[in-house]
Amino acid sequence: QVQLVESGGGLVQPGGSLRLSCVASESIESIPLMGWYRQAPGKQRELVANIPLVGATNYAASAKGRFTISRDNFNDTTYLQMNTLKPEDTAVYYCNAWSPRGLNSWGQGTQVTVSS
Repeated sequence: QVQLVESGGGLVQPGGSLRLSCVASESIESIPLMGWYRQAPGKQRELVANIPLVGATNYAASAKGRFTISRDNFNDTTYLQMNTLKPEDTAVYYCNAWSPRGLNSWGQGTQVTVSS
């Protein structure tokens, strides 16, 4: 399984921005789907956005218009640009790598806290 390491989380005021990064231990150029999920305290993990090798990106309704997912296959990195952050975006954010051949890897997560 590919190892994933997230970074870029932190404390930000409402309306602020953060850019999360997810670096993979091996090439992601053949991984069909990279995604970002989040889990808030007391809640289930939920999809934020995912990006296939080919095709359109997919966003949760709460992320549309504010978040942008991208992948740099050359540098084996997946990003999540988050703008206009809200307190309800507070959560641990996890990177995921998935393939229909049984790959389903998760990173350790990075904490995002939106508070004044």
